[in-house]
Amino acid sequence: MKNQSTEQIKLFAQNLGFDYCGIAKASYLNEDARLLETWLNKGMHGTMHYMENHFDLRVDPRKLVPGAKSVITLLLNYYPKEKQNAYVPKVAKYAFGQDYHEVVKSKLKELMALIKLNIGEINGRGFIDSAPVLERTWAQKSGLGWVGKNGNLINKQSGSFFFIATLIVDLELSYDNEFVKNYCGTCTRCIDSCPTEAILPDKIIDGSKCISYFTIELKDALIPENMKGKFENWMFGCDICQDICPWNRFSKATQGINFKPIPEILNLTTQEWNEMSEESFKKIFKNSALNRSKFQGIKRNLKFIEG
Repeated sequence: MKNQSTEQIKLFAQNLGFDYCGIAKASYLNEDARLLETWLNKGMHGTMHYMENHFDLRVDPRKLVPGAKSVITLLLNYYPKEKQNAYVPKVAKYAFGQDYHEVVKSKLKELMALIKLNIGEINGRGFIDSAPVLERTWAQKSGLGWVGKNGNLINKQSGSFFFIATLIVDLELSYDNEFVKNYCGTCTRCIDSCPTEAILPDKIIDGSKCISYFTIELKDALIPENMKGKFENWMFGCDICQDICPWNRFSKATQGINFKPIPEILNLTTQEWNEMSEESFKKIFKNSALNRSKFQGIKRNLKFIEG
């Protein structure tokens, strides 16, 4: 029965458009608890104070979903075939199309409904990047890849341009083998190419130095002056450490129509961004992840990268 339910869930995931599905036994994450505590104590989360909250839930999914037995991890490819024009303000590829939170949440709801309809009345919750879940650890535990030196999950067949979603359920399933090998080897391209030195040895990322942190998470009116000239024209997020990763030579263009790029992201010049009104911004990027920075945040980022 366990095997049958597991196969059904993986088939449902595939039919919903997920590229990979792996399953791990819900348990306390001992090593992650230690690493997270050290990371927080060193202040590497910057002003992301939400990272300090719900520590016990982050390291034990059974506290997040009472009675949890299985953690289902799903990967959804967002790698675009289109590229931004040269010299336009750069936007991280994950934000080219529709806001992934809405897209993936909808798929998770469908998956949960299919499980209940075909397997039985179970309890569970789906998460995508907005809850205290250590999704990269669970992806590795369920055999989907390893966490690279740049902190991203890397899949051996397809690289790292994936959204990671998690479904925690109180259903016992057959579990995949943990991905134990790290294929980064002696490569340090991501570390060497990070202009703000946010990538440290031993797979530690100083979040408070990351370009994505400054352009999205930091809500202050000003970005620290010591970062001037280091953003390499990134206006929203940053893909440097993924673009440089040799494993991403295996990335294939997403088939998801929701992630088709908003034309303005590919084409607008710095001048056109600067001339945009707040009304236009809200209209064009109504369903975009760029809303996380809001209009004023985008304007601040533009001003900063222009120097």
